[in-house]
Amino acid sequence: MGLVSRVAAACLLIGSTTATSAIALSSGALAQEAFTGGIIREIRVEGTQRIEGATVRSYLTVQPGDTFSPERLDDSVKSLFATGLFADVTMRFDRGTLIVSVVENPIINRIAFEGNRRVKLEDLQAEVQLRPRVVYTRTRVQNDVQRILEIYRRSGRFAARVEPKIVQLEQNRVDLIFEIDEGPLTGVQRINFINNNVFDDGELRDIMLTKESRWWRFLTSNDTYDPDRLNYDREQIRRFYLRNGYADFRVLSSVAELTPDREDFFITITVDEGQRYKFGKIEIRSEIPELDTEFLKLFVAAREGDWYNADLIETSINSLSDILGDLQYAFVEIDPLLQRDPETQTVGLVFEINQSPRAFVERIDIQGNIATLDKVIRREFLLVEGDPFSITRLRRSEQRVKDLGFFEDVEVRTVEGSQPDQSVVTVNVTEQPTGEIQFGFGYSTTEGGLLDFSIRQRNLLGRGQDLRLSTLLSNRSFEIDLSFTEPYFLDRDLAAGVDLFRVVRDDRDTITYDLESTGIVLRAGYPLSARLRQRLSYTLAQNSIENVSIFASRFIREQEGTSTTSSIESLLFYDARDSRLNPRDGWYVSVANEFAGLGGSVRFLRNRVTAASYWGLFDTWVLSLTGEVGYIFGLGEKVRINDRFFLGGDTLRGFEPGGVGPRDLTLGGDDALGGQRFARSSLEITLPIGLPDELGVKGHIYTDAGTLAESGEEARPGEDFRDGDALRLSVGVGVSWRSPFGPIRIDLAYPIAKEEYDQTQQFRFSFGGRF
Repeated sequence: MGLVSRVAAACLLIGSTTATSAIALSSGALAQEAFTGGIIREIRVEGTQRIEGATVRSYLTVQPGDTFSPERLDDSVKSLFATGLFADVTMRFDRGTLIVSVVENPIINRIAFEGNRRVKLEDLQAEVQLRPRVVYTRTRVQNDVQRILEIYRRSGRFAARVEPKIVQLEQNRVDLIFEIDEGPLTGVQRINFINNNVFDDGELRDIMLTKESRWWRFLTSNDTYDPDRLNYDREQIRRFYLRNGYADFRVLSSVAELTPDREDFFITITVDEGQRYKFGKIEIRSEIPELDTEFLKLFVAAREGDWYNADLIETSINSLSDILGDLQYAFVEIDPLLQRDPETQTVGLVFEINQSPRAFVERIDIQGNIATLDKVIRREFLLVEGDPFSITRLRRSEQRVKDLGFFEDVEVRTVEGSQPDQSVVTVNVTEQPTGEIQFGFGYSTTEGGLLDFSIRQRNLLGRGQDLRLSTLLSNRSFEIDLSFTEPYFLDRDLAAGVDLFRVVRDDRDTITYDLESTGIVLRAGYPLSARLRQRLSYTLAQNSIENVSIFASRFIREQEGTSTTSSIESLLFYDARDSRLNPRDGWYVSVANEFAGLGGSVRFLRNRVTAASYWGLFDTWVLSLTGEVGYIFGLGEKVRINDRFFLGGDTLRGFEPGGVGPRDLTLGGDDALGGQRFARSSLEITLPIGLPDELGVKGHIYTDAGTLAESGEEARPGEDFRDGDALRLSVGVGVSWRSPFGPIRIDLAYPIAKEEYDQTQQFRFSFGGRF
């Protein structure tokens, strides 16, 4: 080939490379290099400001001494652009020197957001990837724009717009500003269904969490469009049909169309209902030979001939897994095999139990506890390393950890250990504040304002110890109590504690005597069985009734003076609730007997029985029934007024503490004398009030009933003494809020059956905080 034709061919090749890779080469220099063999003798970098030339050369795929190759130069340009450091790259080839000219991307000096009123600045800063002192690139900016838009879409603002702007500064720096137009909330104007013949649109809309926009839904966000929520609704609709026999049901599509004004969505859901099935033959097959499949059938919730229900299949699998888990089969797999028969419209069901070895607990790993010691969690487990695996004991252990009240979340998982017959139990906890400061105030028709304050640490030093100081102040009384409990004394399941208390009642404007009580209580509790515990306590207290008014009841004047109580109490407590903190099912009963006479100056026997039961009516409704009875009698002497029972306040809402029962009205007084026997009950429903569950707001509807009688006193002629066992009854409503500042509760109760001399308390507010 001649020299002229060689140069022409090379120029044609370089020209095509220049068009795609920003490489510029002079034809004269190329002719020379073609004549000399195309050797790169030197590489010179131009245009850098912050970046060293050696750094640029390190990204090139050619080096001095290499043979000239347009393909390798094209790769070098791509390599430089891929670093994100450069806005532009060009190359020139002149007499053996490769000149690389670059324009550096600027450095971000500051990132600002304008127009964000609905989203916190901290949330936006956490979402974007760009940061000050990072290289600016258009691609990364656009990626951050999409992240910001996604934040607004998750909060229901699909009309939001974000425009990034830059402000040029000296030294190749820029300020990056995201100008945000948040737009209105994007609501759901209409939800339509297609091909639904069995259930109408209204029934299906009731199942969905997404709701159509209405003015009364201003406290919830369910009427704003959320694609994740819509996917959840698709699953809820599918499960609804599967619960009602439609085994072939499918959601064909769910389309959300934005209106032209970008303010609302139309949602259209297309379904294929299919035909309705009943359960056919139900069998259990096991690859574990020692299992009794006939016995296991007792735990299958589905029955042949019933309408097909996918929830019953899931319930049956859970029940079978629990039974097998208690037989040490920790990792058994149960597969439900469905056999549809469209002709008979039945679904045959086979539960296939796969082969699995019996498992033992290899170890228990605890994660997430920062302040709480490992042993505080570990001692609540009913399983230890080496024990046979039991799913029931594992779940009860998980509930025991939750009932400590130290953790916001507790998750217990089981994974295979080092051997197939070994299991590792992993406990993941999320700690929450366990310190509490409680404030409360109320109003009484006789006392006026009531104020109580308490400070408590339920997990002292992470050891699970409970330390509490509480006070109550009113026009009538002042009470203070200091309590300490060690739940595992000497590292044994022995709860030991001590209480120091002082009670002073000395407001002469409302009562006719001063009452002072100072004492100490020593406590010890231990388990008798998995659900039965016993508590023994010893109380030593000095009680005095002094400064009795001449207008006081004769019964109080007769008891003026000081007495000493030395008593021992036994309490048996059986707890069958599913949770001590938030029970939804189960019951408990306690029996307490207190004997006074181990020294001291008073002798009596006091007995009390308390019981309660809980029922979960719906997903979030709980019905509770509580009952209590008590009786005290003196051993060879009259029971003193400070040892009797009093009823009211928390024990009988609608009445003030001590507001019902025997009372002496002689001389215009209203002294409560207490009673030797009482009975009370409370029926309460806890229910949602239409607000989102995450707010933690609950409503309460209740009715309380009780009676208190038999003071042991006998009236003389002319004395206005009231002592009867008339039933008192009240009804009330309340609202509780698990607020970020602590629990808040407001109660309003009204007595509908009372005696004329009873003292009422209709309103109470309590507030607490955590630390």
